[in-house]
Amino acid sequence: MLAGELYRPGDPELQSDMAQAKVWMVRYNASLALSADERRDILAERLGFVGPGAVIRPPFHCDYGYNIRLGADAFLNFNCVILDVAVVEIGEGAQIGPAVQIYAADHPRDPAARRQGLELGRPVRIGRHVWIGGGAILLPGITIGDDAVIGAGSVVTRDVPAGTTALGNPARPSK
Repeated sequence: MLAGELYRPGDPELQSDMAQAKVWMVRYNASLALSADERRDILAERLGFVGPGAVIRPPFHCDYGYNIRLGADAFLNFNCVILDVAVVEIGEGAQIGPAVQIYAADHPRDPAARRQGLELGRPVRIGRHVWIGGGAILLPGITIGDDAVIGAGSVVTRDVPAGTTALGNPARPSK
């Protein structure tokens, strides 16, 4: 799965990991009244890396959690969803608006493979000091370069170079 190869999401080990993530999410999503430090401690229990000052406002949803890496001072607002079947890296100082969806989960283009229940993952990388507006969707395998801006509601289907503002569906560089 992490190598980008086809896998079966019903695998017992993966199902166990997802069940553990669900239990963790219930606890994390009930933590809104806790201090930022207490919430960060809970994040650090499950996520692959949590840099100093990183914040995710509950509610938050993910597949596994352990494939997510948050850089220092990264911020994710309410209702973010990360399908982390592959690594999802969020750079230092990235600002992610409410209801943003980040998908590392993908499906084979071959219908026979899909009928067999196979899936694959492709990593998503978000650079340093990126700003992603509310409701944006990031598709599997994309990279957003440092200092880029993604407009609210945009659907990112391709890499976005550093320093670029991309808007729309599909997201395209702004003139």
